[in-house]
Amino acid sequence: MATETTISRPAPFVEDIGKDLATQAVAMTGVPVVTGGIGSLSKMAGETAEGFQARQDAARAFDVRKQNLAGLAPQIAGQDALQQQAQTLATQGVGSYQPFLQQAQASTGPQAFQQYMSPYQSQVMDAALAEFDRNAQIQQQQIADQAVASGAFGGGREGVMQSEYQAGSDRNRAALQAQLLQQGFGQAQQAAQQNFANQMGLASALPGLQGTDISRLGSLGALNQAQAQAGLDAQREATRMAAYQPQEQLQNYGNLVTGIMGGMAGSGTQTSQVPDPGFLQTALGAAATGAGIYGALK
Repeated sequence: MATETTISRPAPFVEDIGKDLATQAVAMTGVPVVTGGIGSLSKMAGETAEGFQARQDAARAFDVRKQNLAGLAPQIAGQDALQQQAQTLATQGVGSYQPFLQQAQASTGPQAFQQYMSPYQSQVMDAALAEFDRNAQIQQQQIADQAVASGAFGGGREGVMQSEYQAGSDRNRAALQAQLLQQGFGQAQQAAQQNFANQMGLASALPGLQGTDISRLGSLGALNQAQAQAGLDAQREATRMAAYQPQEQLQNYGNLVTGIMGGMAGSGTQTSQVPDPGFLQTALGAAATGAGIYGALK
């Protein structure tokens, strides 16, 4: 039994493309992948000269690709004017309430009432006491006039009356002065207590204000972090594009070749078994051949 083999092959140009693709794929496996320029490399301990030279060649090619792909490198937009203005205003407002707290704190303590004393209190007291003294002098003059009218001027009776009146007048004068001082102190103390209450209110509001600042700063920080991260992502994508451009080009080339070969007739090897002719078939074939020759000669 004889063996018959049939080989079907694609067009010669397709074979050439396939061989070129295979050659490039094999060569690509020996090229190291680098993500930095020639200046970022240094020879490692134990690295061969050939290996370091291969990395240098790859880094030099990386620099070229990165320059070639500069127009396709991802970009990141910066903050616009409104965002910058909002950030400036937000940071300026942080801690703006501190002066109010300091002023309120200065209004506390055992001597805090003194700054709330009326600046006109001494004038009021002087005027009130002067009026009291004037009225006292009038009363003393009336006592003297009565003593003259009764013929007791300069006598012991007038002296007793003047002494008693003076003692009572002095007590009344001291009481009036104490009353004025107490009234001023009470008003100042009330103002200090009110300011102390205001300070306590501000102290209670302080955690909320601080929380607002923290939230505001956190939001701005997140915005800046997202901006910075977007820049890092864009830089990483640009580096990835430059580093893996040869592999991606070869992959695109392979997809193109595969598409071309898919449209061609299939190639391959087909083997079939053909039985050997028997004795009778050989004899009949020989007879037929002889008859044909005889007929042609006749």
